[in-house]
Amino acid sequence: MKIEQIYTGCLAQGAYFITSNGEAAVIDPLREVAPYIEKARKLNVKIKYVFETHFHADFVSGHIDLAEKTGAEIVYGPNANTGFKAHIAEDGELFKLGDITLKVLHTPGHTMESASYLLSDKAGKEVALFSGDTLFIGDVGRPDLAQNGDVTQEDLAGILFDSLRTKIMTLPDDITVYPAHGAGSACGKSMSKETSDSLGNQKKFNYALRADMTKAEFIAEVTDGLTEPPQYFPENVKMNRDGYESIDNVLERGDQALSAEAFEAKANNTGALILDTRKAEDFARSFIPNSINIGIDGGFAPWVGALIPDLKQNILLVTEPGREEETVTRLARVGYDHAIGYLNGGFDVWEKAAKETDSVTSLPADEFSQRYKEGKIKVIDVRKPDEFESGHVEGAENVALDTINDNMSAFSKDETLYVHCAGGYRSMIAASILKSRGFHDVINIEGGFGAISKTDVEVKMPQ
Repeated sequence: MKIEQIYTGCLAQGAYFITSNGEAAVIDPLREVAPYIEKARKLNVKIKYVFETHFHADFVSGHIDLAEKTGAEIVYGPNANTGFKAHIAEDGELFKLGDITLKVLHTPGHTMESASYLLSDKAGKEVALFSGDTLFIGDVGRPDLAQNGDVTQEDLAGILFDSLRTKIMTLPDDITVYPAHGAGSACGKSMSKETSDSLGNQKKFNYALRADMTKAEFIAEVTDGLTEPPQYFPENVKMNRDGYESIDNVLERGDQALSAEAFEAKANNTGALILDTRKAEDFARSFIPNSINIGIDGGFAPWVGALIPDLKQNILLVTEPGREEETVTRLARVGYDHAIGYLNGGFDVWEKAAKETDSVTSLPADEFSQRYKEGKIKVIDVRKPDEFESGHVEGAENVALDTINDNMSAFSKDETLYVHCAGGYRSMIAASILKSRGFHDVINIEGGFGAISKTDVEVKMPQ
């Protein structure tokens, strides 16, 4: 028996590839399924099952494509209602995989169909729990995503309390917990950077598993401080539940190499959004007017999901040469299936064709310090509210990046806007969005608050 955790940092997501005696199962696979198929080929195993812990909100899973390509059976827990062929398991149902067994534990609360999978080895010893979004390391799944007119987040939190106490906390302390997410995911509040742990440790250190915790206390603590979920979450749930276009079609559509002339014509004829995934400093120097910068080497997919409202929006790509397919794939992971081509050869091709360009002024923190001291300036801090409250430039206005589309009234086209985040990644995204909306006098502060705090700019700290 072998358990392999396949962790994707951009989404803070863990998929699992489990093998035993010539058979394999994949739990919560990513959208691109070729790596799982290749792994099975190399190991000479047959993928028998695709287990899903719930209808994911933060990414589109690869269950449908993987089942169609391998003949594997898709398995969901009780209460799941799918638009495709799947086995809806009963609570306690057993699935044999080679010499091992996986048992379905219905653990609703994060969502009503949420299930965990308990793995027992050849001797029948319970050794691992694949807990999905029910139990994280250091946290539990947020209970607000599946609320509706009849079921509130408090109702779901109460259900989650029962699931944890009756299905998970009764298991042996020495089993290993393998969750679906780690730190950085929007599916919980305070997940650990660790991606697995013993259940016994979690009973000691996870606030939500305190032995003396009442249901009322649990509900209050788990629902406290929940931020608004990203706008793309409901659309990803729908795709995971109802079905989606094959990843092969998505990749083929996006893999269209375009000359500068063809790229420009396609942008004009389709109204496509131009997404530039280069590094912030490269984008700042020169870019295609009205394009949006979301760097591929940051939290790319979640920021795309948070900032591009329409998942069906046609997208044209400007990437570093050689990263075109990677970019199309990572867009598809969060349901953006309509990339329709890329600038062949990268941005250099655009410049060599003498096409129109734009730029963002980037200002070193020490120069910003001088301007700040010379007079009142408009400083926009696009960090999260809790980051802002932990320390910020005196007089700065906090407009968190994920709310920027809804807060354009906070900006004036008559003012110079000095924009910063923690280090520069998010502020360049914000600057590109502002420029695309007609705010031309935008200045990005290099190094963000980290650099600013090392100057003599007046910083307000928490009391």
